[in-house]
Amino acid sequence: MSAQSIHLLSPSFPSPRSLSNLPASSRLLSFNPINLPFPLRRSAFPLSCSCSSSPASPVLSTDNGSGSSSVVTQASPSAIDVDAVTEAELKENGFRSTRRTKLVCTVGPATCGAEQLEALAVGGMNVARVNMCHGTREWHRNVIRQVRKLNEEKGFAVAVMMDTEGSEIHMGDLGGAPSAKAEDGEIWTFTVRSFNSPLPERTVNVNYDGFTEDVRIGDELLVDGGMARFEVIEKVGPDVKCRCTDPGLLLPRANLTFWRDGSLVRERNALLPTISSKDWLDIDFGIAEGVDFIAVSFVKSAEVVNHLKSYIAARCPGCEIGVIAKIESIDSLRNLEEIIRASDGAMVARGDMGAQILLEQVPAFQQKIVGLCRQLNKPVIVASQLLESMIEYPIPTRAEVADVSEAVRQRADALMLSGESAMGKYPEKALSVLRSVSLRIERWWREEKRTEALELPEVASSFSDRISEEICNSAAKIANNLGVDAVFVYTKTGHMASLLSRCRPDCPIFAFTTSTTVRRRLNLQWGLIPFRLGFSDDMESNLNRTFSLLKARGMIQSGDLVIALSDMLQSIQVMNVP
Repeated sequence: MSAQSIHLLSPSFPSPRSLSNLPASSRLLSFNPINLPFPLRRSAFPLSCSCSSSPASPVLSTDNGSGSSSVVTQASPSAIDVDAVTEAELKENGFRSTRRTKLVCTVGPATCGAEQLEALAVGGMNVARVNMCHGTREWHRNVIRQVRKLNEEKGFAVAVMMDTEGSEIHMGDLGGAPSAKAEDGEIWTFTVRSFNSPLPERTVNVNYDGFTEDVRIGDELLVDGGMARFEVIEKVGPDVKCRCTDPGLLLPRANLTFWRDGSLVRERNALLPTISSKDWLDIDFGIAEGVDFIAVSFVKSAEVVNHLKSYIAARCPGCEIGVIAKIESIDSLRNLEEIIRASDGAMVARGDMGAQILLEQVPAFQQKIVGLCRQLNKPVIVASQLLESMIEYPIPTRAEVADVSEAVRQRADALMLSGESAMGKYPEKALSVLRSVSLRIERWWREEKRTEALELPEVASSFSDRISEEICNSAAKIANNLGVDAVFVYTKTGHMASLLSRCRPDCPIFAFTTSTTVRRRLNLQWGLIPFRLGFSDDMESNLNRTFSLLKARGMIQSGDLVIALSDMLQSIQVMNVP
């Protein structure tokens, strides 16, 4: 195996597709050092060219990310955890066919069965979302365990995200009905009282005790960000009588906002805690079930995120649960950067956001959030109403396709289906639309050789991290200039794979990790194809073994051009698969 081992170096060469075809005297490529913002320690960055065909040495195997490890001999060709769909895709269509944008599906009554979950996984679902606004904890436990079973038995790496309910004002469960239709001119009652018997016709429970005191006659009441609109016409004790002015579909536990003279009315609602007492119980449940991400609704400040992360660390030392901040309120937009810095990722929750700001402001804020997350190296999910019409119809509107295309063009890490997959009539078709549109826009981006104006600022907090960051930036540039087939990164924590994803190289990134938990978490990030594989600190052994395992499965071929790097060794290697 011929390899060029470099570090923090910028290429100054043409674009040969096969290094092995070059004369031996030419295999050590010419590089020029980058102008670095810090002193270069020459002893730390060896430039070498080496060949090795020695058998792989014993490797370190970690049991499910638990931290217990043992030395084992080289595994058989099947001793690598590979996503079944990705494996089939690579075999059939090659490296460039892989989808880079990840897909999140909300699991609900339409998709909670084992067969439906498997169909979503086969269709490209990377993350399964459970929404604690709906269903019982027992129902969610069953879904989570079915996803885990699917991963174990079918070879997927689907992560689980639990979404908290939050303390904002929302409706009740509509007396068990799946939905209710509000027609123009109808009079509906929104009440804070509870009923032992079935709800009276056109009556909706509200979870906020101060609701009747805060609203005034003439206020506008928006359901689910404007999916239906009412005007307050009368207040009678605990009841608020409203006339429907914009007809629409009312869904259980939909968000409620009210406006006065063109402005959002916040009043005491703004004093509600971000994490309610129910949310804390749900978080305990999520920790116990080992979810991969907890998405926090209506985050107001970084303090909330830090508090939750400290709580998770105290309740479950060593747990690797990512905290995703949902950006959906005026407070979260005001404190946007500090919230994203504190979080492990963000969600652009456009539905509720659109209920608190002017509709025409939503696209600009979406672009701002996506760009800021990428600059700060945090995965970002674009969510809410991507394919809303597919709840009822088998094809999306052209405007919805354009909306999905724009999110992909902005290079968001992931797109999310909500009601489309949870309760829609065509969840698999909706997922298929996200997948096909993502693939097409990504291919268009590469064919048109689009370049980005987005500058990636330094995010490292230590000298060691700065080295890793510069290595990843250089590796991405080299990958694009050479047109390599894939970048291989060996990472124990996932951090270096995340830095590579941030650079958005043209080729897929094969991320090898010893931890099952890290592998699932990486499945949320753009361009990463996560594998679970035991490996050592010896890069030559790791590469020999990886090539052997992947070639045996038909996922790579001799002659494929790859770049390899790791968070254990400060180097970049460029090589052809032997």
